[in-house]
Amino acid sequence: MEAGGGVGVGAGPNYNPRTVEEVFKDFKGRRAGLIKALTNDVEDFYRQCDPEKENLCLYGFPSEQWEVNLPAEEVPPELPEPALGINFARDGMQEKDWLSLVAVHSDAWLLSVAFYFGARFGFDKADRKRLFNMINEFPTIFEIVSGSVKKQSKEKSSVSNHSSNKSKSNSKGQRDSQVKYSRIAQPKDDDEGLDDDEEDDDEHGDTLCGACGDNYAADEFWICCDICEKWFHGKCVKITPARAEHIKQYKCPSCSNKRARS
Repeated sequence: MEAGGGVGVGAGPNYNPRTVEEVFKDFKGRRAGLIKALTNDVEDFYRQCDPEKENLCLYGFPSEQWEVNLPAEEVPPELPEPALGINFARDGMQEKDWLSLVAVHSDAWLLSVAFYFGARFGFDKADRKRLFNMINEFPTIFEIVSGSVKKQSKEKSSVSNHSSNKSKSNSKGQRDSQVKYSRIAQPKDDDEGLDDDEEDDDEHGDTLCGACGDNYAADEFWICCDICEKWFHGKCVKITPARAEHIKQYKCPSCSNKRARS
């Protein structure tokens, strides 16, 4: 990977998003990489942020990759730089608080990069407003890492948990397994099937994936962590419906890593 501060892994030497849609796509890619570092890859991220090393930054790239590296050497840098020295605070506070702090600075950096492109390529008031509204549809990295997204949709999640557990209990003969997951959307053969899918989307609409932060979709497999009670796309945590059938208590990557370190 290239040294910190460049346009990003997989972006190409002449990478410059020039439209609102392109800047938003850039934002989503970088955001996905940062979320991955602070959730699914948190063990590796924690290890790389060694306080004995020099000032380190967390970079997210349009290719949905992340990197811990030294800041850019050129002054001024090609892009706005993320928070400097995140590694120094690692051992001086609770891990959850440290990750939340990094998440806050990552949110600020994402916005600065997006609106840097907007300023550079002359976005007008309407373009800036549209870009912000598109960005604002997603929960912040801080909301995902701190769990506040789960609190905001607690009522919806409770309904989802009850519905999923009831479905599993009926289909598996009152099995004691606590794995909770949504149904896979069935083909819509008639109007009634379509109505059912619309109702399912309404019921779960506020549920967000604890890994990528995207909304529930009826045609995707989901699973709930029995420790933190966050919901995840199966593809984000590498769990298939077949594998979920044999899991009695599911622990997401973050909860598994916490248990391993304690």
